[in-house]
Amino acid sequence: MKPAPPTPNQRPQQLSRWLLAAAVAVVLALAWWLNTTPTGTQLTAWLTPASVAGDQAIAKAFQAQHSGVQVASDGVVERVLTDDTAGSRHQRFILRLDSGHNLLVAHNIDRAARLRALKPGDRVAFFGEYAWNAKGGVIHWTHHDPNGRHIAGWLTHNDQRVQ
Repeated sequence: MKPAPPTPNQRPQQLSRWLLAAAVAVVLALAWWLNTTPTGTQLTAWLTPASVAGDQAIAKAFQAQHSGVQVASDGVVERVLTDDTAGSRHQRFILRLDSGHNLLVAHNIDRAARLRALKPGDRVAFFGEYAWNAKGGVIHWTHHDPNGRHIAGWLTHNDQRVQ
């Protein structure tokens, strides 16, 4: 026996149930996302324009001589340096942010691919950890953590993302 089609009075109830189910799905998805992303000041970098939030976070960390700040930003390559081959190998370059701040980027090429054909004047975006030094600081952890204890970072250059 076939169920009778819904009457005009039943349609709003069906729509309400559907909307309730959709709202629950959105809340669950948001809860999952909040549990898998950084919290506090780190979340700010995910929710605001990356270069502005990142540049501000880097400027504050530099002034306060803080390290361990997870940031996202981008800048222009000033100089490409030789690889650091002591211990884990790192591709190194100096990046000038739009704010004028210079950083050393030390990208672990034992954990992630190197940026190909990198040259001065190229724009590079990054998500990594800022470590203070008197010369402006270092961005590292621009790769995945095979042990899963650190937030995965990345670099993007000419539509190539490495992590």
